[in-house]
Amino acid sequence: MNMKFIYNKTKFAVFLLLAMQVHAQEDSLSSVDLSEVVVRSTRATNKTGMAFSTIREKELKKQNLGQDIPFLLNQMPSVVVTSDAGAGVGYTGIRVRGSDATRVNVTINGVPYNDSESQGVYWVNMPDFASSVSSIQVQRGVGTSTNGAGAFGASVNVNTLKYSDEPFAEINTSVGSFSTLKTNVMASTGLMNKHFVLDARLSRIASDGFVDRASSDLKSFYVSGGFYDKENFVRLNVFSGKEVTYQSWYGVPESLAKGDRAGFDEFIDRNYYDESFANDLWTAGRTYNWYQYDNEVDNYQQDNYQLVSSFKLGQNWRFNPTLHYTYGRGYYEQFKDGEAFADYGLEDVSIGETVIDETDLIRRKWLNNHFYGAVWSLDYEGNSKLTGSVGGGWNRYEGDHFGEIIWAQFVSNSSIRDRWYENKGIKTDFNVYAKGFYQFTSAFNGYLDLQYRTVGLDIDGTADALQTVKTSDQFNFFNPKVGVNLDINKSSSAYASFAVGNKEPSRQDIVDATSLAPCPDLADCAQQGPRPENLQDFELGYRYLSKATQVQINGYFMNYKDQLVLTGAINNVGESIRVNVPESYRAGVEFQAAQQLGSKLLINANLTLSQNKIKNFTEVVVSYDGETPNAVNQYQDTDIAFSPSVIAGGSVSFMPANGLEIALLPKYVGKQYLDNTSNENRVIDPFFVNDLRFNYTLNPSWAKEIGFSFLVNNLFNTEYESNGYTYSYLYYGQITENFLYPQAGTNFLAAVKLKF
Repeated sequence: MNMKFIYNKTKFAVFLLLAMQVHAQEDSLSSVDLSEVVVRSTRATNKTGMAFSTIREKELKKQNLGQDIPFLLNQMPSVVVTSDAGAGVGYTGIRVRGSDATRVNVTINGVPYNDSESQGVYWVNMPDFASSVSSIQVQRGVGTSTNGAGAFGASVNVNTLKYSDEPFAEINTSVGSFSTLKTNVMASTGLMNKHFVLDARLSRIASDGFVDRASSDLKSFYVSGGFYDKENFVRLNVFSGKEVTYQSWYGVPESLAKGDRAGFDEFIDRNYYDESFANDLWTAGRTYNWYQYDNEVDNYQQDNYQLVSSFKLGQNWRFNPTLHYTYGRGYYEQFKDGEAFADYGLEDVSIGETVIDETDLIRRKWLNNHFYGAVWSLDYEGNSKLTGSVGGGWNRYEGDHFGEIIWAQFVSNSSIRDRWYENKGIKTDFNVYAKGFYQFTSAFNGYLDLQYRTVGLDIDGTADALQTVKTSDQFNFFNPKVGVNLDINKSSSAYASFAVGNKEPSRQDIVDATSLAPCPDLADCAQQGPRPENLQDFELGYRYLSKATQVQINGYFMNYKDQLVLTGAINNVGESIRVNVPESYRAGVEFQAAQQLGSKLLINANLTLSQNKIKNFTEVVVSYDGETPNAVNQYQDTDIAFSPSVIAGGSVSFMPANGLEIALLPKYVGKQYLDNTSNENRVIDPFFVNDLRFNYTLNPSWAKEIGFSFLVNNLFNTEYESNGYTYSYLYYGQITENFLYPQAGTNFLAAVKLKF
């Protein structure tokens, strides 16, 4: 799909929408709210006995000045966010209850969004998507049965289906630090002729990033057309994202991030770097980027198509079928110096009597993939006691992975765009679930949720380290969930639930096991491969909800079997390596409170206290000196990597005048270990960061709305790091290297919105 063509057409569509407004009707639909019926079957309610938080469009818009969706969710309970470029634009990530993106299930209008193979979520592929979102629900823990990969930390359920009765056109512009610029144009016809609606958005975000050369050039569009008839609708969503980001995946040495000159000199000495390089590194400091090649970029485009519908079947039933297709393609380009010909399956070069066995080269690692299928739900609302739904989905993923050499100093027996590896992955995912609520008394209800899921995963070919990867695996999972809810009085309720989750290994887990197996007997470990994971999640909570006060206390115990945990190390493409551990758990308490103080002050707060432990963990430190054997270290009751025991957040919002809101947004994240050894020399230090936000809205006679927003991130210029990795090896003694990802100091974003 030609992106330039798409943008030209979308621009035309936006102007067409503006012209169509004069013909739009202001008719509304029935009193039935159709905006969330499609996602209702996969969302939690106060009667499911689970912990969840929902953020609506109004709150999202206050914070949506250009940063990715993870940063818009930063103040939710148990959430930690990070940004490779340091300022929330480009590659960003989210962890919930210590679980990373590979175990956070994300759906958009019920359609799985996690990458089928890596199971991760690449928010950079959907820039400014929050501008088209009506609500996001985050279910912590296993959550309710949903489509796609199993949720081991949380489910993020995104809904875009809300429509406007009235036509509008909207222009948003944001500018900020690091040459950040966001512009978008949005428009809607409103409801035309009582049946039709057409919405569109065109966006671009550009930023140089806090880290040197960590630039982002992001473009996206969203077009949605719908037909509504009483309580039924059919809607076609087409949205696409195109990203070109300069790579900033490496981080910086811990000593550089901390300004530790003595530690930095030791780092330079043990790695044999020369004085010139050391000076460049120290001078750049926290913003240093290891990548110097001018086209060291990630270049990827993803097009998404969703045909979403909902039909009322008689008085008690509603059927919600959705068809979807996603096409993704792109590469990241790298300059590599001194690469051995043998690592690319090439022959050494002989010039006279001189044999050359390595070369500088430029390579591209490609991914070309198709993801398609169908998801559905059939909802029942019968008598006053019983409601429920059955649903599921079938999805297929086909991914081609290959690497091209596009330039080499010495060509050997290669040719331009020579492919040194090529493999294909195919994954099929089928699930079916049944959910029911039964109201035993006016105050007490029960919830039962049963899901069967089967996954087929086939990989065939050669991976980038020239290892042969040929596997065909079938996984069958049964995921039951049960919950109860008791309404103590009009304002108070208590709940409890038990849920089982199962999860297959990712493609990268399987590939890493063939070359970087983290166990003493490397050959045996490679043969075993990673195992699927099992989670038993117990939740117990209390809610108090009144007009001015809201309080929720939720306790959880998440008991894992064969959890795949991050070792703290990374593989040859910068992705985290994971290993199964037989027994581990996460246990904690989540507190949430909101208090309205008069008409001008609102306080929100959340606090998570937790323990995250592995009962027995084996660390293998590989020897490279040819004399010392590998070290094998055993640990008991050790902390799980990247799982802080304290997370706190919230907001203090002050409304001094009509249309004006001033909000202070504090966030505290406790100490995080970089690996699973609880080694105090391998940690991300705790950090406490405050943001300050101003929102001012006017409603003049000549426009629907004029909005001004100003966001100061890291108000007190705190130096902190939000992510990192570590690796150790033996070379006449043990050497450990820690790398961290520094985040930006005080920076700002300012925005203006015009809505007509």
